[in-house]
Amino acid sequence: MLKLTNTLTGNLEPFSPDNGNTVRMYTCGPTVYDFAHIGNLRTFVFEDILRRHLRGKGWTLKHVMNITDIDDKIINKAIEAGQDIKTYTAPYTEAFFKDCETLRIERPDIVTPATDYIPEMIDLVGRLIQSGYAYPEGESIYYRISRFPSYGRLSRLEKRELKLGARIDVDEYEKEEPRDFVLWKAPKHEKEPRWEAPFGTGRPGWHIECSAMAMKQLGETLDIHCGGVDNIFPHHENEIAQSEAVTGKPFARFWIHGEHLLVEGEKMAKSKGNFYTLRDLIDRGYDPLAIRYLLVSVPYRKQLNFTFEGLDAARSSLDRIKEFLFRLKSSKFKPGRNPAISAVLTTARKQLDAALDDDLNTAQALAAVFGLIKEGNIALTEDALEEENRSEILQWFEVVEQRLGIVPTVEALVQVDEKVGSLIAQRNEARRNRDFAKADRIRQELLDLDVIIEDTREGTKWRRK
Repeated sequence: MLKLTNTLTGNLEPFSPDNGNTVRMYTCGPTVYDFAHIGNLRTFVFEDILRRHLRGKGWTLKHVMNITDIDDKIINKAIEAGQDIKTYTAPYTEAFFKDCETLRIERPDIVTPATDYIPEMIDLVGRLIQSGYAYPEGESIYYRISRFPSYGRLSRLEKRELKLGARIDVDEYEKEEPRDFVLWKAPKHEKEPRWEAPFGTGRPGWHIECSAMAMKQLGETLDIHCGGVDNIFPHHENEIAQSEAVTGKPFARFWIHGEHLLVEGEKMAKSKGNFYTLRDLIDRGYDPLAIRYLLVSVPYRKQLNFTFEGLDAARSSLDRIKEFLFRLKSSKFKPGRNPAISAVLTTARKQLDAALDDDLNTAQALAAVFGLIKEGNIALTEDALEEENRSEILQWFEVVEQRLGIVPTVEALVQVDEKVGSLIAQRNEARRNRDFAKADRIRQELLDLDVIIEDTREGTKWRRK
């Protein structure tokens, strides 16, 4: 049974879709004024793991993600660049999806650019005005938080904290109370984009965008709404207030939030020189799969300290997987199935499922993978693994890839590591024949290829320098 930590209640709760079959999930997408950094990408990777596991449970998934292609930062940068917002945001939107593809993040079923849903936003603001939850101030429209008594229950902030926190959502417009937030903004610059609405010419505020898009595509109550912890207040708090004010129904049954990412123990910032995009890390020579592995290695509700030592360790872990899969692919086995190895695989299957069912515990899921590799390497060394075992294990690694997205492709494995695997096999044969001079020559040949080997009880392990 899948259990997820619901930010709304603070509890670990059993999850299943409301209708028993289709999971309706909304995830907050990027604001496309710049390239996504690795902190952003950690959130999208955790949401990808959730997406993969939900489908692995046999449920149908309707996953909607927005693209925020209009907000204050975008408008200001577009004006500075002398471009309209569509022209300015297009390359960053394209880059985001390229980053996702590079990191094996599956594309959501529906992608909703905010500027495609302006009529729905205008309708939602109009309904809030009509019901008394919104009011005009100057030429802008604000949400009246005093009309929504349960405001703050997601973030668990007291009234005083809410008033202070309202400064996070600052704007230059007057309003009844500091904590009230803008729904529709009157333009302040002649080059700002604007739309006609019954309540005045302007553009949507950030928060109303997600409510309108989510309810248009998924209905009035979602099964799951995801984002980073920085979205909890004020963004998700405001989404709840404006959505539930017009429907009278819970906006989302489960709110799932990923924790922050630190870099070398510090908050990431350009001023500190520790601000990295995916492109920055690839330019430094790091494999995108190692980056994904590191992002997956720590459960989503725990802070991840992103370090270059951690990336090196992730690369070593991937090498262990590659070496094991290569041995499976390149070795010859006698027909049949060894029941003891089948039992090891059965245990690994159960451990993987149980780990992901336990609030997406990716660390334990990876432990299940390496537990199988350890026992499999011993079996390979002892010639205890048979043909049907190999087939079953390779099929299970396809499941691991479906759930975690961290398994090196077999094609790349064979092409890149065939020579290394062959040399290791020749060296092992030389050692069995007690031809240690030949074994030493092969070790040196491997060193010349920047490959370091280590003889262990589980077999010969190797890694690149």
